[in-house]
Amino acid sequence: MDVDADANPETAPAVGPTPPAVAARRRLPAVAGLLTACHLGATLAVVALVTAMAAAGGQDAAGCALVAAAVLAGQLSVGWSNDAVDAARDAAAGRRGKPVVAGTVGVTAVRLAAVVALALCVPLSLACGPLAGTVHLAGVAAGWAYNLGLKATAMSWLPYAAGFAALPAFVSLGLPGRSWPPWWTVAAAALLGVGAHLADVLPDIGDDLASGVRGWPQRLGPVRARSLLPVPLVAATALLVFARPGPVGAAGAIALAAAAALAAGGALLGRRRPALPFLVAVLVAAVDVALLLGRGAALA
Repeated sequence: MDVDADANPETAPAVGPTPPAVAARRRLPAVAGLLTACHLGATLAVVALVTAMAAAGGQDAAGCALVAAAVLAGQLSVGWSNDAVDAARDAAAGRRGKPVVAGTVGVTAVRLAAVVALALCVPLSLACGPLAGTVHLAGVAAGWAYNLGLKATAMSWLPYAAGFAALPAFVSLGLPGRSWPPWWTVAAAALLGVGAHLADVLPDIGDDLASGVRGWPQRLGPVRARSLLPVPLVAATALLVFARPGPVGAAGAIALAAAAALAAGGALLGRRRPALPFLVAVLVAAVDVALLLGRGAALA
């Protein structure tokens, strides 16, 4: 005999809307997964450093907020698209640290978040000025190009170089007067991008090679990539110290020594601590921005 489920309230399935508190608890893991999938630490570091450059260049509070929002949207779109595009490869490599592989958030949600962030990045960037916005969007496009295929080629360094080089130009072109920054500022940022690429890829070279990804660092191999890492990082600081007109000064000498020590230490200790090289790249970038903080006119 069939029994109506509603006849026994103790066994009948729950009906009606889900309580707000329960729904919120169910969403928390997905939100945490999205935050992890966007590479939050690197994203916030880039936003902070670029906003500091804007402040050093003389941008007012509203302008700095707009720069921060545009860069945040761009970095989020690149980070989320990276995890969305690599989801199948990450699953095959067993990278449980990736939220999509761990099942914390679905690949569709990550893909949608990337598209929404990119859509927001366009008006936010252009609001800083048509030329400044176009330059920033070109840098964001370089990040997407990396995710969509360039990462597996010998030119994998190029999107990083282009994306980083776009940042000081974006800041400078958004300042009153809207002039291009000096060539050595852009070149230093590009070198930082190359160093960040080496540092970012180093921990995953083995898994990348196993899955068929043969970008520039993978072709170098972990030993040569780690040995090469200090070169672009120190060269970036050296450009900022020596290419700028005027004497080097104590601040320049200290900055160069600090960058060299950080880069060498990251290369030496990176084998045992895989996350250290990227942290070192961020710290060297912070040293370089500190140089610009005292030389805001260098951006104009």
